[in-house]
Amino acid sequence: MVTAKLKGIRGSARKARLVADMIRGKGVEDALHILEQTPRRSARPMAKLVRSALSNAEQKNEREKSGIDVDNLVIRELRIDEGPSTWRIRPRAQGRAYWIQKRSSHYTLVLGER
Repeated sequence: MVTAKLKGIRGSARKARLVADMIRGKGVEDALHILEQTPRRSARPMAKLVRSALSNAEQKNEREKSGIDVDNLVIRELRIDEGPSTWRIRPRAQGRAYWIQKRSSHYTLVLGER
């Protein structure tokens, strides 16, 4: 099992989960191909995360001689959690102000062999 994490990614967890559902359970090469074709904003950092986990697997294989076959890696778990939100004030008509919540999320990826 190989893990990788990205924290504090701008964008809501709910929108990122739509992209995560598309690649969960797929092979690494298939997942990267799907993410390249996906127009959603969260696809780009998710592709970065998959490449990072693949690199972690290669380094772990070289360092520990664990016998991980990098070509047979599958996305076992992809968890999208809510991160901290920041608040901004949006000016409105007649001197009013609306609060805007800028959301962020944390991505956790676990790769395993088929």
